Amino acid sequence: MSLRINDTAPNFDAETTQGSINFHEWMGDGWAILFSHPKDFTPVCTTELGYMAGLEPDFKARNVKLIGLSIDPVSSHGKWAADIEETQGHRVNYPMIGDPELKVAKLYNMLPADAGDTSDGRTAADNSTVRTVFVVGPDKKIKLMLIYPMSTGRNFDEVLRVIDSMQLTAKHKVATPVNWKPGEDVIILPSVSDEDAKAKFPDGWKAPKPYLRIVPQPK
Repeated sequence: MSLRINDTAPNFDAETTQGSINFHEWMGDGWAILFSHPKDFTPVCTTELGYMAGLEPDFKARNVKLIGLSIDPVSSHGKWAADIEETQGHRVNYPMIGDPELKVAKLYNMLPADAGDTSDGRTAADNSTVRTVFVVGPDKKIKLMLIYPMSTGRNFDEVLRVIDSMQLTAKHKVATPVNWKPGEDVIILPSVSDEDAKAKFPDGWKAPKPYLRIVPQPK
């Protein structure tokens, strides 16, 4: 069954570069980003893992944990991490899941059920669909999914921007418009009546259309 936004992120037990984990327990009461890779020692993924390592303090400041996944054993991940640090200038301090039996990839519908049960003999092309970013909220619900082809590096600055938007909109009854960045104007949700909006936004708002009410970002 395919996963959708607002589905509960499937729980699992796995071996990682930082020991055994239960995904939901490892998350705790914060947010998590699970991002997957088709194989170790692949060039685009090497750049991605290094960039995320550099961004990790920014995600931590937002109570977001990072965890990677690749269709290879944990022992291989450790060797790859050395290459990542050497070529990208950032040490990978977040855990990386080993998925040599393809269990997590199948659980998250990134590989079909008939893909087999071993990473042995599989190439990156065989695993090309294992290129998804899952953002999971404190309620263990999937908040975002981004799926990329192997040839295109993912934009993790965009993932950080979306986290800012989702955390803001979870706290206030607003939405963020196209290309929004933190500090820019936001939109009052249609579900908020004008009467309630006056109480929440006493300085008023701009309304080029009755359904499009624009206010400064709440603090």
